[in-house]
Amino acid sequence: MMSHRPASNAMRRAAYTTLSIGVVVFAVLVGAVQLGLTESFDRIVVLSLRNPEDLSDAWGPVWFQEAAAELTALGGYPIVVLAVVIVLIALLIARKTAAAVFLAVTLISGSVVSSLLKLFFNRARPDLVDRLDQTFTSSFPSAHAMLSMIAWLTLAAIAIRFIEMRRLRIYILIAAVILALIIGSTRVYLGVHWPSDVIAGWAIGLAWASGSWLVADKIARHLSGRAERNEELGRSG
Repeated sequence: MMSHRPASNAMRRAAYTTLSIGVVVFAVLVGAVQLGLTESFDRIVVLSLRNPEDLSDAWGPVWFQEAAAELTALGGYPIVVLAVVIVLIALLIARKTAAAVFLAVTLISGSVVSSLLKLFFNRARPDLVDRLDQTFTSSFPSAHAMLSMIAWLTLAAIAIRFIEMRRLRIYILIAAVILALIIGSTRVYLGVHWPSDVIAGWAIGLAWASGSWLVADKIARHLSGRAERNEELGRSG
């Protein structure tokens, strides 16, 4: 669907694995949060990142706090949408329409699911410490963690379909995951999310990106097979 080079069976197995892991982790966290089993863990982690004598003072020097605030923006809607639009235009110019559709559908559907999940669970934001970033929605799951995992993994998945070197493809995927992990971690550091919110966001974001890729790959294989059959019929006719 996204390039002339088909996905390997190993890539499909990896996608199925990450999809399964993401769904299971998210489901477990939903149950744990609803039963209150994460409260102690959440409190300990949030408080450990603040000065016990002044909970408005986050751990580390001022430059580190500023860096966290800037990094967290990489998972926000303005940056994500801007990056996606730039890539979409590039794909359309290159006449990679299928890849552009895959990117747009994955991000839009992921954003809708994120909003619906927040409305459904309606978990309150942390109130133990001062929040170092503005928030406007409920807490579970973290939209920054979820959308950054979806966006950067999807962009990486598109990029590697046009790259032959295996080591470089692996590097790009790992870099995308690390970036999403960093973005999600800043949400806890800034006091706007419980750790369980962020882990849940990572999990469902990983599952959504993997599932979307699998659907796109299945459609691509179906279309490719149909094109080959039509070509054979044309030759035989």
